[in-house]
Amino acid sequence: MLLAMSDDALNPEDRKIITLARSARARNGAPEGAAVRDETGRTYVASTVALESLRLSALRTAIAMAVAGGARSLEAAAVVTEAGEPAAEDLAAVRDLGGAGTPVLLAAADGTLRLTATAD
Repeated sequence: MLLAMSDDALNPEDRKIITLARSARARNGAPEGAAVRDETGRTYVASTVALESLRLSALRTAIAMAVAGGARSLEAAAVVTEAGEPAAEDLAAVRDLGGAGTPVLLAAADGTLRLTATAD
């Protein structure tokens, strides 16, 4: 499900993961940056992986890092991208770890929240 949402409705923790995702994207010059927050409040940050033998979106990379770090669930995820909506594969990965209804915040390169999707 996709929902329009204003920046005013963001809590500070959601704003933080958007900022972290934006920083990862800029630092690596990648098409996407992502950050996820687990059930304990820890954050995991990643950018797109584009190797000849391995291709992962920023969000799936951040989720893999969370799983490798011992996360058992997700509270929220953020992606900074030019895409109009999260990829189905990204939403599926969020749902696998966070469950249905986990919010995925989609932001523009400047950090402006464009929409919120849920991993239903």
